[in-house]
Amino acid sequence: MKALRWTAALGLLLVWPGVSFAAELDGSQLSALWGVPFAGLLLSIALLPLVAPFFWHHHFGKITAAWALAFLLPFAGIHGAGLASVSFVHALLAEYIPFIFLLTALFTVAGGIHIRGNLHGSPGLNTAILAIGAVLASFMGTTGASMLLIRPLIRANENRAHKAHVVVFFIFIVSNAGGSLTPLGDPPLFLGFLKGVDFFWTVSHIFPETLFLVGSLLALFYALDWWFYRHKEEVTRSGLTPDPTRIGFDGARNFWLLAGVAALVLLSGLWKSSVVFNIAGTEIGLPGLVRDAGLILITFMSLKITSAKVHADNQFSWDPMAEVAKLFAGIFLTIIPVIAMLKAGSSGPFGAVVSAVTRADGSPDPAMYFWATGALSSFLDNAPTYLVFFNTAGGDPQVLMTALAPTLAAISAGAVFMGANTYIGNAPNLMVKAIAEDRGVKMPSFFGYMAWSGGVLIPLFILMTFIWFR
Repeated sequence: MKALRWTAALGLLLVWPGVSFAAELDGSQLSALWGVPFAGLLLSIALLPLVAPFFWHHHFGKITAAWALAFLLPFAGIHGAGLASVSFVHALLAEYIPFIFLLTALFTVAGGIHIRGNLHGSPGLNTAILAIGAVLASFMGTTGASMLLIRPLIRANENRAHKAHVVVFFIFIVSNAGGSLTPLGDPPLFLGFLKGVDFFWTVSHIFPETLFLVGSLLALFYALDWWFYRHKEEVTRSGLTPDPTRIGFDGARNFWLLAGVAALVLLSGLWKSSVVFNIAGTEIGLPGLVRDAGLILITFMSLKITSAKVHADNQFSWDPMAEVAKLFAGIFLTIIPVIAMLKAGSSGPFGAVVSAVTRADGSPDPAMYFWATGALSSFLDNAPTYLVFFNTAGGDPQVLMTALAPTLAAISAGAVFMGANTYIGNAPNLMVKAIAEDRGVKMPSFFGYMAWSGGVLIPLFILMTFIWFR
């Protein structure tokens, strides 16, 4: 992938014959200043698209690379190339590459399925599409489900004057909340899976929360959409797309490939193998290699079997995926010292963060984890935010899945659910907004969208806190 080139180039600066690989990074010995590149990159992602959109659009890759170099080069100079190499290779091979391979496979396969037919955007149909998207999101990812359904949803409502709320609730439900049940659903949960969280742990621990949130949002949406439809619309058939064909799918063979993606991820979590390859201090197991090779194969198979017409009808482009790949390369690199400092707990530079989410008796406070994870996920990116608080809570998946299960549930729910609070909380949010605006939907501004999320989501999150995260 072109997006990986500069990442590989950075690695060549650090890894060469003769370097002796150092021990694991000790976060208690680091200064909090090592977190500046990570904070700078995330602030760039949050603010530059708003204050300098043209500059950001044309140079975000260079900006990301600059922040990554701002961490890697000084770190290698001060702490040695060996320690920098171990940290770099671990972030690249154990986290970034599997993450990007999964997103690429889901993005490609979903882009190869086109829903055709003449849909009419009634409240019932719109609610049904959102409900279907919520279910699909946990199996084909929030990115895959969003890319599959947003275009037919917009097409179904093209004759309506008031439709921005349809896209806003689509972001709430399909692009975020619906992806909370499996590691396939949302990037934070896949990172947890890579860290050792069982595939079915999330669905067994936050299913009631998900059902409550999605069910409440669907009910609110239906009531709001019914009101607009009955009192604010003059719906006529004259504005509908002249397409007499029945509902159907072009590129339906890609559904089999989606099943293949799910099978590969599940297999890599259940299959235990003693075959392990040590690459510059990072152990890569055979199941993970098989999964990643299978995801690459599925990506190419989808491109091979999908006709050019389907891609044209879906307006398929690699630009969104390339942007995600470049941005996350920088995030996964600059977050290295932040995670190490959080792992150090109260003895590390971020001891105040640990104290803020810890009760007086030393036990973690699930409510604080839910809101702290959610608050950062709203304005930063929910995947690295999940990692930050996963490690703040100790970083041991076996402990987090058992003794600290309420804490891990709070982290998972906060990262996935509250990624919907802003356009920048989760990658599909901006992708859906861009597609909607390209199709003529007048979407709320950044702060206008936050008014929607503040009025709809925040009260539900407060209620959930008292029910599940006390």
